[in-house]
Amino acid sequence: MRQMQTERGWRGTPDLWLDAAYALLVEGGVEAVKILPLAARLGVSRTSFYWHFQDREALLARLIDRWQAQNTGSLLARCHAPADTIAEAMLNLIDCWVEPRLFDSRLEFAMRTWAQSDPAVADALAKADSQRIEALTALFLRFGYDPTEADTRARTLYLTQIGYIALKSDESFQVRMGRIPAYVLVFCGQSPTMAEVAGFRARHADRLGAPD
Repeated sequence: MRQMQTERGWRGTPDLWLDAAYALLVEGGVEAVKILPLAARLGVSRTSFYWHFQDREALLARLIDRWQAQNTGSLLARCHAPADTIAEAMLNLIDCWVEPRLFDSRLEFAMRTWAQSDPAVADALAKADSQRIEALTALFLRFGYDPTEADTRARTLYLTQIGYIALKSDESFQVRMGRIPAYVLVFCGQSPTMAEVAGFRARHADRLGAPD
C-alpha cells in the first residue's frame, strides 16, 4: 500500500513528519533530525517535506511546541487537578512522572541536551523551568504552606524529577511505584492515605501488571 501511495505522489502528513522527527530527536539528538533521514524513515521523497514545512527550522520549532504542550502543559494541568489534601495533590502530579503520555522523559532529556548547543532552546527551557516551579509553588501555597517553604518544597520535588531524567534512572516501574508513598511524605510532609495510594495505583494498573 505504501509503495502504491508513494508512486501516486503520497507525501505523508505534517503529523507523520513530526512523529518521525520526534523519533530521531530522542534517538540521536537534534543533529539527527535532518530531512533526508526523515524522508527515508517515512519512505517518501525528500522534496515531499516541503509540502508540509518551509524548512528544517520550521520542523524543529514544531518539536519545541510539542514538548511545551505535552510536558509543561501536562505538569500545569496536574497542578490544578482537584485534590482534597496535599498528599492527593502530590499523587496527581506524580502521574506525570510515571505516565509518558503525560510527561515524556525521553523528550525532556533530548530538549535539555539540545539546549546545551542552542541558546534559543536554552531560553525556552529556562522559561519552562520557571513556569513549572511557579506552578508547583502555587500548589503548595494553595494548601497553606508559607511562601519560603512552598518554594523550597517545589524545587525539591521538581529537581528530584529532573535528576531522574538527567541520570536516566533505570529502576523498574514496580520499584518506583513502591517508593511513591515515601516520596509524597518527603515532598510535602504528609503521608498519603491508603485510599489515596489505591486510587493512584488504580490509575496505573495497566503498567503495574506489565513485565519490566
